[in-house]
Amino acid sequence: MEALIIEEDFGHPKIILNKEEEFFSFEGKSMPENPKEFYSKIIEWLQEYANNPKEHTKAIFKLSYFNTASSKRILDVLEEFKNMQDAGNTVTIEWHYNSFDEDMKKAGLEYSDILELELQLKEY
Repeated sequence: MEALIIEEDFGHPKIILNKEEEFFSFEGKSMPENPKEFYSKIIEWLQEYANNPKEHTKAIFKLSYFNTASSKRILDVLEEFKNMQDAGNTVTIEWHYNSFDEDMKKAGLEYSDILELELQLKEY
């Protein structure tokens, strides 16, 4: 399965989805003009990955900012990881946030509650 790598630019976070290296990362600011379009290819990749996942899937979210429109799409991405877990796979999600950013910490807690998916909160 080919890796999906999206470089960070204004409005788009850096995304690395690499099955072979077992590396899944979401980092930076998310405020694309069309969040549905931007995140659809990520969700499609994760759905394909879920057909034959690695024994343990670990994803790291280190978003410094996301707008309201992105928040729903990030929830959709997290839901794909939840679906993998519900199918019996081991999934670990790390939610990194700046020690001064209570909003990002709160967002991680809210996503965790909504999806009933444990997010390991990591302050930096």
